[in-house]
Amino acid sequence: MTATLLAAARAGDGAAFSRLVAPLRDELRAHCYRMLGSFHDAEDAVQDTMDRAWRAVDRFEGHSIRPWLYRIATNRALSLLHSRGRRELPTDFTAQGVSRAEVSWLEPYPDRLAAPSVQPDPEAHVIAREAMELAFVAALQHLPPRQRAVLLLRDVLGYSAEETAAMLVSTVAAVNSAMQRARRIVAGLTPPDSQQRILADLGDAGQREVARRYAEAWESGDVETIVAMLTEDARYSMPPLTIWYEGHAQIRGFLAEVTAGRRWRFRPASANGQLAFGTYLWDDSAAAYLPAGLDLLVLRGRRVAEVVSFLDARLPAFDLPDRLPESSRGRDEFAVRSGL
Repeated sequence: MTATLLAAARAGDGAAFSRLVAPLRDELRAHCYRMLGSFHDAEDAVQDTMDRAWRAVDRFEGHSIRPWLYRIATNRALSLLHSRGRRELPTDFTAQGVSRAEVSWLEPYPDRLAAPSVQPDPEAHVIAREAMELAFVAALQHLPPRQRAVLLLRDVLGYSAEETAAMLVSTVAAVNSAMQRARRIVAGLTPPDSQQRILADLGDAGQREVARRYAEAWESGDVETIVAMLTEDARYSMPPLTIWYEGHAQIRGFLAEVTAGRRWRFRPASANGQLAFGTYLWDDSAAAYLPAGLDLLVLRGRRVAEVVSFLDARLPAFDLPDRLPESSRGRDEFAVRSGL
């Protein structure tokens, strides 16, 4: 079937080309997201990749279109990185004299779009999901663009040094050298245990319980219960705001301020392979709960080590409503979504 579609696409059949590349779109978008740290930039890069591939498919002489598309997508992402720079989290942002308006912030990624086009073996599936976690994607932003590309092509996608060198128009020696440097930097910036391992240890029931307790504490304004769920060194950030909080005392003060006299609703979400919530705040003028952000939690066992609240996230992209009625309650909705 693939050979037939490829032959038809080479002959100028646009419908055949669309059918040929459609199964690869999600994994290419995930790859570009890892490179760029932005869901929206990844969408643009994949669309540009498809446009370029369609214009050149009549000259494609290989048998497998997948490596060819990855080559185009990777080089398109590299071009974008040269013009747009790296993405930041508030806890990583150290540039002095730079206004908030000049900063490009890391964005969350919907799990529903991160599924690979083929079912890998269980270990490969875990590796793919670990590579979407916020800590890993944030660490990638500290790598020079070509080191970033090498690490992803080799460690995440499993291409050989020879294949990677061909994609990047480089040498095997240069790829191996970049690989060693990239691995060392990322290892120093990521926690020893991935969220996938921690969530697996918790199991579905444990995840459900953590999610339920956290959401109910927010909805009831129970600051002390939220703080009790945090690790001693927990961090709380809210991009695009540059301010962030660390430790029980700072976070307690922040929570007391944002819960006082306010009514919150939390809904389970699925983003970056982590425990996540769409958050809603009651609005009198709208007579409804309106979106306030998408919260991604980093767990350490059953405790919360970090919360990143993306205030500008569009909740419908994460299969969440754009408002909730006054009668909404969260107590029956914390069955953990598949994929967490």
